[in-house]
Amino acid sequence: MTSNGSAVIVGAYEHPGRRLAGHTLAGVHREVVAGALADAGLAPSDVDGFFTDSTAPGLGVIDLLQHLGLQCTYTESSEMGGSSYVAYVGHAAAAIAAGKCRVAVISLAGLPAQRQRISPPDTPPPAAAYQVNGYTGGYGPVADYAVLARRHMHEFGTTAEQLAWVKVASSRHAAHNPNAFLRDEVSVDDVLSSPLIADPLRKLDCCVVTDGGGALVVVHPDVARELGRAGAVLRGHGESHKASLAGDVDLTYSANRRSGELAFAEAGITPAHVRYASLYDSFTITVLVALEDLGFCPRGAGGPFVEDGGLVSGSGRLAVNTDGGGLSNNHPGNRGGMTKVIEAVRQLRGEAHPALQVPDLEWAVASGTGFRLSTNHYSSTIVLERFA
Repeated sequence: MTSNGSAVIVGAYEHPGRRLAGHTLAGVHREVVAGALADAGLAPSDVDGFFTDSTAPGLGVIDLLQHLGLQCTYTESSEMGGSSYVAYVGHAAAAIAAGKCRVAVISLAGLPAQRQRISPPDTPPPAAAYQVNGYTGGYGPVADYAVLARRHMHEFGTTAEQLAWVKVASSRHAAHNPNAFLRDEVSVDDVLSSPLIADPLRKLDCCVVTDGGGALVVVHPDVARELGRAGAVLRGHGESHKASLAGDVDLTYSANRRSGELAFAEAGITPAHVRYASLYDSFTITVLVALEDLGFCPRGAGGPFVEDGGLVSGSGRLAVNTDGGGLSNNHPGNRGGMTKVIEAVRQLRGEAHPALQVPDLEWAVASGTGFRLSTNHYSSTIVLERFA
């Protein structure tokens, strides 16, 4: 069974909020699902498939389905971290191709910033640890990715300045996004002068942590044609994982290498066909490694590829994360794969900000990674084509 042409994304909605005091997870799910269905021109009664992650409130998916007013014949509630919502597009397409459902909704809701606010204010941090942007210093996620960055620097001569260009590009894009959590443009010097969190990564090398969510509506191609709605047809889908192997592991590449190979092979195209990419950006190094692993530049050449505005839409080598990405816009529930797919759909529909829209776009890639790149992690990549 192939994913190529088996399903079309006809609805996409990103919650505009980034700090949602007083909201519940179920409430956010309800808002984003309603938004995506309205975008698709469908009603809850049309939905027969539902996909979400393991944080679904209540007694798992069954309580959430009741809250949303959905009657489904196929559901999934699994966990692949940040790659989950890229993977679910492929999983929904497989279910549709197998005849298990015809209209699937993929929904994300997260309230990590709200949880931080309600923690007891006098709770002491762990020994030798501190928090910046929601990440704990010491040997936490930042240090984990710092190991990856330092190894890439050692092997290929990558510099802190080159990593900073990833953040600069995201900030230039976010300046056009009224909902972005960080809208101020920053320079390379701004990144390099921000506080050091885990050498060589600094505060501005780290993504934001936001409340919010998003939803997608994925349907059978016959349904998409009946709706007459522009969207994105799935042409290729790949998943992979990479283990730490008790420390015997090459830190200079990620599971994106294999998931990308699978997705491009199924789509029957190469990275040279792609002018827009949504790449997971938990940290600046995450983007640089993804560019190499997905074949947008040779291994070890990510640094020169991103510098001097290489990822800025309209002037760079490849338009990446034109919504501002997780580094500047939104990283809801620490699962940024959802927003990656949403912005890819916007670009293929021609609905991105006019200053950042890639003209006459035919192909887009969205890729996400889950958990930690220097240890055990998942990856999922999808290749999308414009559907009109």
